[in-house]
Amino acid sequence: MARINRAVELLNQKQPIYYTTVNEPTYERGREMAGTWADFINVDMEHHPFDVAGLSKFMQGLVDGGPTKSGHRTPAVIVVLPATGRSEAVMRANAWMVSQVLGCGVHGILLVHANDPAAVKVFVEACRYPFNRAAVGEGLDEGERGSSGQKHAAAIWGVDVPEYLSKADPWPLNPDGELLLGLKIENQTALGNAEKTTKVPGIGFAEWGPGDMGMSFGHADAHDPPYPAEMQAARDRILAACKAAGIGFLEQVTAENVVEQIAAGVTIGSGNQSEAAATIGRKHTGRTMPV
Repeated sequence: MARINRAVELLNQKQPIYYTTVNEPTYERGREMAGTWADFINVDMEHHPFDVAGLSKFMQGLVDGGPTKSGHRTPAVIVVLPATGRSEAVMRANAWMVSQVLGCGVHGILLVHANDPAAVKVFVEACRYPFNRAAVGEGLDEGERGSSGQKHAAAIWGVDVPEYLSKADPWPLNPDGELLLGLKIENQTALGNAEKTTKVPGIGFAEWGPGDMGMSFGHADAHDPPYPAEMQAARDRILAACKAAGIGFLEQVTAENVVEQIAAGVTIGSGNQSEAAATIGRKHTGRTMPV
């Protein structure tokens, strides 16, 4: 194990990663998923309860059921916040959610409806301690994460508090950081700012959220391909923005298209067929890390 966050470790090796989703985190579910095939676990608190107590128990379940076959204490866990990035004011009002979930010992956060670059900036700052100075004055202001939650989070990570404090910072902004922060650019307003939001320091990946993007264009249910022309253009623009910013791009993959998707620039694979696709994708890219 070179890093705490298996997803970051693999992305740093230029390896695509694949995830699975949990909607109701519990201790028992954590123990069950400690040996998951996935490179990280997506905990969806956008469309399901904002259950911080359940999340904390889930993380302990992962620890007690571990370690992983790759030697990591737990699989990486990324939480989808119910708060949105529609405006700076909305993000500031809900920044407390960031502290709550990071204090559980998770490894990343995904911000939905990332419309406003100013909101994304606040999001990143909420994830950072004030003593971490990379990009401060160069796109970011001082971090706003406060002291007290680090002891429990450090215990989940299996490190002492000083090491946690040094590593609980966004990657790739901090090369030694273990937090992976992402954005959902999933409506027309967010699309118009894609080139700006993806370049906010501290963001590690983005996705285009076809279900919500489709609704933004007037389609009640256009989550799956083939997409209308305006949606395909939106997807291509967001992929290009991610490439220009040097961050990852998340999109659905299947066993049939995973090799093509990797060639197109998809670095994080999702979808109902993720496990089968991951097996093919890992072989295609010469993955050596045990699952």
